[in-house]
Amino acid sequence: MLRALYAGAATIATPGLRLMLAGRARRGKEVAARLPERRGIDGTARPPGRLLWLHAASVGETVSVLPVLAALAQSSPEVTVLMTTGTVTSATLLARRLPELGLQARVLHRFVPLDVPAWTARFLDHWRPDAAAFVESEIWPNLLTGCRRRGIPTMLVNARLSARSFARWRRLPRLAQALFGSFDRLQAQSDGDAERLRALGAPPSLLTGNLKFAADPLPADAAELAQLRRLVAGRPVWLAASTHPGEEAALLEAHSMLARRHQRLLTIVVPRHPERGRDIAARAGSLAVARRSAGEGPPAGEGLWIADTLGELGLFYRLVGHAFVGRSLGEHGGQNPLEPARLGCAVAVGPNVENFRDPVAILEAAGALARVADVASLVDWVDRMLQDPARRASMGEAGMAASRRYADLPARVAAAVAELLPAGAGS
Repeated sequence: MLRALYAGAATIATPGLRLMLAGRARRGKEVAARLPERRGIDGTARPPGRLLWLHAASVGETVSVLPVLAALAQSSPEVTVLMTTGTVTSATLLARRLPELGLQARVLHRFVPLDVPAWTARFLDHWRPDAAAFVESEIWPNLLTGCRRRGIPTMLVNARLSARSFARWRRLPRLAQALFGSFDRLQAQSDGDAERLRALGAPPSLLTGNLKFAADPLPADAAELAQLRRLVAGRPVWLAASTHPGEEAALLEAHSMLARRHQRLLTIVVPRHPERGRDIAARAGSLAVARRSAGEGPPAGEGLWIADTLGELGLFYRLVGHAFVGRSLGEHGGQNPLEPARLGCAVAVGPNVENFRDPVAILEAAGALARVADVASLVDWVDRMLQDPARRASMGEAGMAASRRYADLPARVAAAVAELLPAGAGS
């Protein structure tokens, strides 16, 4: 039924999708040499033995399941994992993190095919996974239908469904039942997520808890951290992390206000998408600006340092000790505040944190996180952090304690996923 629903539209759209992929490759949003993977084409042979397919959308979801991959390697050493993602940044992250975790021989990364019937069928027929797990809210009709048609058991891992999304799905009850009801197992981030998903037809949640609480601390190069600490020693520094378009103007305004109170102020901005570094620099006007991707260190005097590199958030969270986490000043729903909290950072977020409501509430209740409504309140918070190191340290310690919840969750999720694999499966 679902295949028929999507086949006509996908067939008409296929030439346009090819052009879209080519355009994304020109803009650096796809890897040109790997575009066939997005159409389900892959000349790599399927590895022998049992194969688990694990799909995550992008960097945040990928980071959250790295401890699950490590736990699987310990508990099910005979299983190979086919890990798919949809972004270049997630592929780059995995290329670095898998060797660091010693998983490069156990986990094979591929880009997920677009949800076109012929492309998803080609992907599934080539890889023949023995089980599949989708992370958070990755609900793709043709991929799920293809799994069900082939008898591939599926699980939704670290599942989340906001009240807004729930209301939208309620308008399509038959489609929701067909999609969410196709999962054999469910592990939800919270009781609320589990209840909403169950109301749409998903199975009851066998585990509840947010894997983002159990993720390993973001890595950092110790020698580089020591060097940066020498460079910024003795001057006021604050960090705006994972920022999105539209937020940097407010951050530049905050810098201007704070610079009147703190001489030689350094504002470090880490854009969520590093390729935006040049554009952010162009909008800084007469302010002294340096870009890390260009090999530039922080300005010697008051100014802005744009850390437009990939995979270095752990370095800057450790360097500064307090951070505003972006994508929360606009209408985007926030980024993960647990990453800085896990490293002992005091955290501030804007008013829109719908995507991370539970983690924000837990950190706020622990005294580890502050909400800022606008530029003025952000300036006041940063000023307090710069003038009161003891308070900053107290918030950081509270964040580390709160973020240690669910420490055993990755191992329990790994066990649940492994149980999906039929005995003696694989070819």
